[in-house]
Amino acid sequence: MYFKQIAVPGMGCFSYIIGCPGAGECVVVDPKRDVQDYLDISRNEGMKISRIIETHVHADHVSGNQELRSMTRAPIFLHEKAPVTFAHESLAEGDTIEFGSVRIEVLYTPGHTPNSLSLLVTDKTRMDSPWMVLTGDAMFVGDVGRPDLVGEDVLEEQVANLYDTLYNRLGNLPEYIEIYPAHGQGSLCGKGMSFKGSSTLGFEKRANPVLSMEFDRFREVMTGEFPARPRSFTHIIQTNLNGAPLLERCPLDRALNPDRFQEHMERGAVVIDARDAAAFGGFHIPGSINIGIEKQTANWIGMVIDPGADLLLVVNDRESYDEMCTQLHRIGYDKIYGYLAGGMNAWLLKGLPIERLSPISVYELREKLSDGDFEHIVDVRTPAERNAGCVAGSEHIPMTDILNNGLDKPGDQEIIVICGSGYRANIVASFLKQEGFSHVHSLAGGVMAWLGAGFSLDS
Repeated sequence: MYFKQIAVPGMGCFSYIIGCPGAGECVVVDPKRDVQDYLDISRNEGMKISRIIETHVHADHVSGNQELRSMTRAPIFLHEKAPVTFAHESLAEGDTIEFGSVRIEVLYTPGHTPNSLSLLVTDKTRMDSPWMVLTGDAMFVGDVGRPDLVGEDVLEEQVANLYDTLYNRLGNLPEYIEIYPAHGQGSLCGKGMSFKGSSTLGFEKRANPVLSMEFDRFREVMTGEFPARPRSFTHIIQTNLNGAPLLERCPLDRALNPDRFQEHMERGAVVIDARDAAAFGGFHIPGSINIGIEKQTANWIGMVIDPGADLLLVVNDRESYDEMCTQLHRIGYDKIYGYLAGGMNAWLLKGLPIERLSPISVYELREKLSDGDFEHIVDVRTPAERNAGCVAGSEHIPMTDILNNGLDKPGDQEIIVICGSGYRANIVASFLKQEGFSHVHSLAGGVMAWLGAGFSLDS
């Protein structure tokens, strides 16, 4: 049997290829939207992609099922009650798919969504009992799926279903069964996932505290606080219900000169500046949002940018543009008009308006604190980060609260924004400038730089 886990760094998404080279056939489970990896494996291993299986309708990333079907003609399979509008085949509890040495058995495992399924996988060349289970978003390594994404009105039902799934439907499997989830560290579909991509049921029963609770305690935890839901999730769910539009087969170079770039801005396009914080701070296009390229860029975009927005990008080079487009497509942000040809230098030479976002160093902040020469220091980290220590004199307002509700401070007063490394602070600071705050700084290097300089945090 051929088996491979494919990870999307930063977003924590896992997809799988299960195949039998002898039979020349394979299936793809929970495909990401950029599907070249699956096509390469299919070609290199001599296995035709015969089926595309979704464990559930995803909320955090756009599926590649439509893209993959258009290239392979493989049918798409979902749970029989999944409310999708595109053509697909149905799977129900007890259904079995067999080819060559592979047997895949379907388990109905609701709780993360009402129509989730898991896949028991047997390699018949090894033994006639299942070797592993692909758990979708029901059970993760070190965590379990959050039940709140489908809405408050069915939360109680979801919690009860998830408990039954974890303690009975999955919990009664042999403890040697290997666990392969649809997500890992970096995903927002849980809150404590391990960096490991797999585990065993026996280990999780012993090490995962959520799997050793009475129902009342489980319900308390599952109706408690989860990571903030990005504004992109609703858009992604709807896209996956309807089937994502196909990506361009041969994308054109969308390099825009400054005049064309400005025309799109005047029509309401949102400018994402993907350069690093220092470059953005030096000078940038007025109204642009700084979201630099890193592993979790897609998650931050989903927090900040409206999914229906027309997008323009400021990048250092074409390679960066392509990387940003891939990350945007993964979360369904497809209305990308292009990037500024020649970068900020072309904008400058054209004599067009610029702004600055001057970061301050930890030494400048320390001096301000010593002299009492500051108005507002805003710590935008999560509550857990804040509880581990904070800069004295700072006020805690999580990033998601500011992005969703704005900042209730006078627009002409000094705002110094702090996060862990400076990355989120620059996002928030650029957002505040867009909202009309005129005197905003980010702390360069954030709390990491503060500690690196030998300064202490308050508990």
